[in-house]
Amino acid sequence: MARPRPPGLIAVAAAAALVAWCLCGPASAASAAGGEAGGGGAGPEGDVLIAFRETLRGPDGAPPGPLRAWGTPAVPSRGKASQWFRLSCHGNGSVQGLQLERLGLSGAAPDLGLLAALPGLRVLSLANNAIAGAFPNVSALAMLKMLYLSRNRFSGVVPDGTFHTMRGLRKLHLSSNELSGPIPSSITSPRLLELSLAHNQFNGPLPDFSQPELRYVDVSSNNLSGPIPEGLSRFNASMFSGNEYLCGKPLDTPCDKLASPSNMSTFMTIAVVLIVVGVILAAAGIATGVIGRRRRKRRRRRPGPGEPGGDQTPSNPKLHTAPAVNINRGSATAAASTAAAAGTSASGGGGGAAAKRGGRRDEHGRLVFVQESRKRFEIEDLLRASAEVLGSGNFGSSYKATLQERPAVVVKRFKDMNGVGREDFSEHMRRLGRLSHPNLLPVVAYLYKKDEKLLITDYITNGSLAHFLHGNRGSELDWGKRLRIIRGTARGLGHLYDELPMLTVPHGHLKSSNVLLDGDMEAVLSDYALVPVVTASAAAQVMVAYKAPECVAAAAAGKPSKKSDVWSLGILILEVLTGKFPANYLRQGRQDNADLAGWVSSVVSEERTGEVFDKDMAAAGAGAEDDMLKLLHVGLGCCDADVDQRWELKTAIARIEEIRVPDPTPTPAAAADAAEPSPSTTTTTNSGETRS
Repeated sequence: MARPRPPGLIAVAAAAALVAWCLCGPASAASAAGGEAGGGGAGPEGDVLIAFRETLRGPDGAPPGPLRAWGTPAVPSRGKASQWFRLSCHGNGSVQGLQLERLGLSGAAPDLGLLAALPGLRVLSLANNAIAGAFPNVSALAMLKMLYLSRNRFSGVVPDGTFHTMRGLRKLHLSSNELSGPIPSSITSPRLLELSLAHNQFNGPLPDFSQPELRYVDVSSNNLSGPIPEGLSRFNASMFSGNEYLCGKPLDTPCDKLASPSNMSTFMTIAVVLIVVGVILAAAGIATGVIGRRRRKRRRRRPGPGEPGGDQTPSNPKLHTAPAVNINRGSATAAASTAAAAGTSASGGGGGAAAKRGGRRDEHGRLVFVQESRKRFEIEDLLRASAEVLGSGNFGSSYKATLQERPAVVVKRFKDMNGVGREDFSEHMRRLGRLSHPNLLPVVAYLYKKDEKLLITDYITNGSLAHFLHGNRGSELDWGKRLRIIRGTARGLGHLYDELPMLTVPHGHLKSSNVLLDGDMEAVLSDYALVPVVTASAAAQVMVAYKAPECVAAAAAGKPSKKSDVWSLGILILEVLTGKFPANYLRQGRQDNADLAGWVSSVVSEERTGEVFDKDMAAAGAGAEDDMLKLLHVGLGCCDADVDQRWELKTAIARIEEIRVPDPTPTPAAAADAAEPSPSTTTTTNSGETRS
């Protein structure tokens, strides 16, 4: 049950909004907390946020430490620039989003109704916490577009009308909770793009989803039953796995051959009753036979009055129970032998414990494929394939394996990847396998062992961006190619932020050697989203996101922020423009961070005409240097050491998209191709929502 709201808060916020409306008009009323309003205090929206904070409980029973800083500075934002922790704002300063992931929130759900006083709120994320109890009442948040509540402990039935007022809802993620009952019919918002309900206990049929824009649905690992609606049949079968009684396309189970749960339940009840009755009758018959047999023997062997033992029962009663003991012992021995044989057969030894795990492919050195459409192969095929060492890094080694009659793949052998257990590792790999974007290198398969992990990806022909920039091939990268590479990198990073909102750093290891270039010299990001599965000490020592200034600060205790990936993007932009390798930035440990700050400062100080730019980067046409300066400005905005002043990722993406990409071959066909918009282009709508 939600906590009671602080008395009079909504009335105060509503009154403040009304005053703003009367004095300044509707635009100012919507942005009353924008930070530019005069007067003392945090402003109406700031007061709402502070009141909402008081309903949140961290591990110590009080609001989490980072949120206690809300109120300093006095206002949440100045224009679009947020000044408070985990806050994003519209251009007019009103609150657009709250990203409160991984804060250790616990206890009952906070009173989300308080946030109804934030008319510009579009995004709310409380994912990856430990909030428990009944599902919160979100009906007051009618203007919300994205709601992320995955990986908490919400339980019970979600009322059918919960989402009835949220007609503009675009993304709803409720996976990995303990929610039960039927899926609420109000969830079928006409504008819904994404729905994740996996790993809950929902039951009953799937609602009829007919939204034309729906692009992602995951209802796996529930207790759903019945036919899959036609509107969902276009999605991958893995999105419906783990529901025993679902049928129809895309599953291989025809509905006419699947017994319904109710019929199956009735059948099982009858079967159990018959078995119990049979056991009782058999036991009664055995007992009757044993008793009669003993009575007959007593009568035959009863001694005479003068014989020894004339008053005693037979001296060896075990003779009558010996067959039962022998049968039980024999059965137990046979069962043990069977289990041992099964364990040996499945895993080459290991006894009963191995037999229990025999059904899990990833416990026995088998590859687990997360791309359903890919042709399977086994680890033995990789061992037989011709191999070429591609390199060795801080995490491990990479090999190119050329399989017979199949495209080449890359096998990456990772160490220090024991940040989570097998179940969580497998789930995270499946999540990465569902990602699909032209600027992301897909994870094809993985192998899980206690001491090592293998990730299988496609082989990208041209190698890494670092190889071109710092391997005497910089002249092959003109201004147009470099801009396209940065644009593709930003798009891929933006997609990770959209699809993995539960991660503080959705990439975590963005650097030029992890930006691969395909045959068209387009950027393809690799080694992304590995922070959750890497051991904490290795992540802090090796991963690029942990080199950001906020991780170095003593108060941060080495923890990255949502903008640490933005810092990495800024460093990459400066590296591409200047041709300089940020050695101190990527060096092991943190003893050289002062030099990194000096390197960034030198880039700023050298921003005189074209001196800062790589001499191998030839200008392409009139105005090219102006466009280079625009991109340099983006890089510097992403590299701001003050995390509060550092640009938001969506701001950086929007600025990069505004820069004109020159056409290296000014033919009509090439010009038309260059002018055609990419389907992955990120745009910002009037409501402030960022789309890919």
